[in-house]
Formats: sequence, structure tokens, C-alpha cells
Amino acid sequence: MSSDTQVARDRRRKAGLSGASSCLVSIVSSLLLVGCGYQFRVEGAGPTIGEASATAASTPPPRVVIRTLENRSFEPNLEVRFTNYLRHEFSSGSGATVVPDSEAADLVLSGQILSVSIPTLSFTQTQTLESRTEVIVAITVHETRTKRVVWTQMLKGASEFFVTQDLQFNRVLQNRALEQAGRYIAEDLASRFLLQLESGQLAKPAAKVMPAQTEKP
Repeated sequence: MSSDTQVARDRRRKAGLSGASSCLVSIVSSLLLVGCGYQFRVEGAGPTIGEASATAASTPPPRVVIRTLENRSFEPNLEVRFTNYLRHEFSSGSGATVVPDSEAADLVLSGQILSVSIPTLSFTQTQTLESRTEVIVAITVHETRTKRVVWTQMLKGASEFFVTQDLQFNRVLQNRALEQAGRYIAEDLASRFLLQLESGQLAKPAAKVMPAQTEKP
């Protein structure tokens, strides 16, 4: 190998290193400029679900009084338990603030336990094996200021239970099924109320509705 060839290779190697260094300096400079010159920031209320605006989201929830239900069924002492289920579910999942009757409120919810039935689901020639509790509840919501009815709803809740040969234990199972049916109704009503509230339907006159059924195993 001649000395001229070796010299040429050394020059090309130095030129390549110099070029790489220049590229590295350019990249670092660009990153520094970007880091110093631009900042990304998120401000404002952020995204909302559906068509709700930031103003609507900041609107305080309505204050609702839930009065003790009227029990028109043959089953005693359901009105207090079912009313407590409603107050609990509306406090946690309706979008409203539940307040006592002694405080100022925007809306008042009242209703009736219309009926309780216990049909047989399965049986033999000698005994019933499984039954169901079915409870129908109707509620009405009206504005406190105008007394205008803004929402009415009728629901049926149901829950099954097995029947044993112990009559006293069967009564315990039946009571538990009644409680389950009441909880299902309260959950469903709170969800429907939230839907009405978010869609703005509570600001309109209530329309006549068909009974809906709530049933869970």
C-alpha cells in the first residue's frame, strides 16, 4: 500500500468524523431550541361527555326532598324501608342532592307502593319449590315553586326465593326477596332520574309513561 493511499484514507476518515460531529451538534441544538421555545399546556374545563357544556357541568345539582312512600299493599312496614332505599340511591347515583323536608328544595319526590304479589315459580304435587316477590311502585316528581309535575314513573321490581318446609324461615326468605325488589326499584329510579336530568327532560312538562319492569335474578 502506498503512502499516498494511506493519507487519502486518513483524510476521508477525519472528514467523516467531522461531519458526524456537525450533525450531532445540529441535532442537540434543535432539541434545545424546541425545548426552550415551545411549551405544551392544557387549560380549560377539559372534555365533556355528550353535548354537556362546561357551564352545564358547573350548575349545582337540584335539591330533592323524598317523602315517605304511601303503602297501598297488604304487606306492612314496607314504606319506611323502600323510602330509605330511594334516599340512599338518589344520594349516590341520581345527580341530585337529597335534603330533608324541613330544608328548601327544588323538587319533591312522592309515591306509592301499589301492590305486592308472590306468585309461584316451581312446585311439585306436595309443595312449592320456588316463589317470586313482585312489587309495583309509582312515583311523581314536582317542582316546589310552581307545583308542576315534571316526571312520573311506574316500576315493577322482582326477586326470587326458594321455599323450604320451615314456614318461619320461608318468611325470612320472603322478606329478603322483598328488600331486594325494593333495592332494584330504587337503583332503577335513581338511574332514570339521572338520565332525565342530563337530558333536560325535568325542565319540561311530564308526559304519560307506560309502566316499566325491573327484574333481576
